[in-house]
Amino acid sequence: MLNVTESPYLVPFDQSFSLATRPTTVDNLHKTSYYKKRYKGNRKKLYKEQQKLYADNKYSLLLIFQAMDAAGKDSTIRHVFRGVNPAGFQVSSFKQPSKRELDHDFLWRTVKQLPERGRIGVFNRSYYEEVLVVKVHPHYLTAQQLPEINAYSQNSASFWLNRYRSINEHEHHLANNGTIIRKFFLNVSREEQHKRFKKRIEVSGKNWKFSPGDLRESELWDQYMDAYEGCLNNTSTSWAPWYCIPADNKPAMRAAVSDIILESLKSLSLSYPSLDIEVQQNLDSYKNQLIV
Repeated sequence: MLNVTESPYLVPFDQSFSLATRPTTVDNLHKTSYYKKRYKGNRKKLYKEQQKLYADNKYSLLLIFQAMDAAGKDSTIRHVFRGVNPAGFQVSSFKQPSKRELDHDFLWRTVKQLPERGRIGVFNRSYYEEVLVVKVHPHYLTAQQLPEINAYSQNSASFWLNRYRSINEHEHHLANNGTIIRKFFLNVSREEQHKRFKKRIEVSGKNWKFSPGDLRESELWDQYMDAYEGCLNNTSTSWAPWYCIPADNKPAMRAAVSDIILESLKSLSLSYPSLDIEVQQNLDSYKNQLIV
């Protein structure tokens, strides 16, 4: 198994993670310009590593972003990956499942969007919604037509443990077949979330982002924090680690995410493929045939 990218934000694999002890702001916060310089500087390096990932064609990189509303998933993806080659990059967003998707297992709709070898794939929300939103709203399970679902109560630990196990086995299979997985929980405080909601209401150009449903979900904050803590404890593994990133300061958050992604790619020791020996030996001959 490949080395895990070290970070103070790494969620341990021994189920000792406590969300209450994790900060929503970074220690010793610097000026905004410091973080912008960092993640903008990483863009050029990320582009070079992406080119090698594409040419090497042995690995794919899957990046999963989960967070409460207004934590900054969209803007982080936009800022971190600005400048990458779109030919080797894809973003998939997962909202409320369709009827067709509900007629399959909960992993099906995301499997179709997995990045192929040589590509970077981003999941903006993912199958983790099934152990987060659905855990907070267990009545959503009714639409999934699961066998013997009535045998599970909304507090059934065994049901959620089975889902965690399905996710871990799924990610282990992907990792064994060359998919590098990094997962980011953007840890925003409720106070900062409400500041951003207020801005969405006050700034006309941001009105479209606001939904009264966001406020209703925010009222369930404690239940969501319990769901996230259980999820991260049960699904942070050496083959698919979680990183709990402080999200109250967006530039600092983007810089931290950018650092982890770049180091993950660099750890692969990617290289451009070598030419066949015969082609290599005849490069000068081929060059002489060019009309330039």
